Amino acid sequence: MARLKDLYKSKMVPELTGEFGYKNPMAVPQMEKVIISMGVGRATQDKKFLESAKKDLMMITGQMPVVCKAKKSVSNFKLREGMETGLKVTVRGVRMYEFMDRLINLAIPRVRDFRGLDPNSFDGRGNYSMGLAEQSVFPEINTAKMEFQQGMNITFVTTAKTDREARKLLQLFGMPFRGSATMEQQA
Repeated sequence: MARLKDLYKSKMVPELTGEFGYKNPMAVPQMEKVIISMGVGRATQDKKFLESAKKDLMMITGQMPVVCKAKKSVSNFKLREGMETGLKVTVRGVRMYEFMDRLINLAIPRVRDFRGLDPNSFDGRGNYSMGLAEQSVFPEINTAKMEFQQGMNITFVTTAKTDREARKLLQLFGMPFRGSATMEQQA
């Protein structure tokens, strides 16, 4: 079993139940899925950028990414409808917990000039989105063989009804939000 899943079941469920007063254990918020996406706009000029990003995203997540195509033509960007411009991966279950563990404990501490994650990036329905400027913060990526830096967006989808519940859930997983107690203890 993944370490974070075990932590969720043993420690986080009782703590969330006590704080928010859930009557049913199934009402306790939990992680549903994590979506990792990369916009590779340079792929319109050269396909090697898309292939390189696909290889990196596959190494990070352990799954084959889905190629996203442009829905509209935009002449200013030399973009035609149907061109391949991005990649996305949705991880669930054990892979999701393992990805979150690597992100929280290995990748985020390697980000340069890190001051904590923005605590206001919730969408109002209990989902959290964040971005990374480069994929090289993950230990799976060999920086010597890396052809170009590519940013990525990461969205955490939870079953929480409110942002407050989702923030507490992610804090218990170890997400270093700006101004939270975990960041102040580390400083």
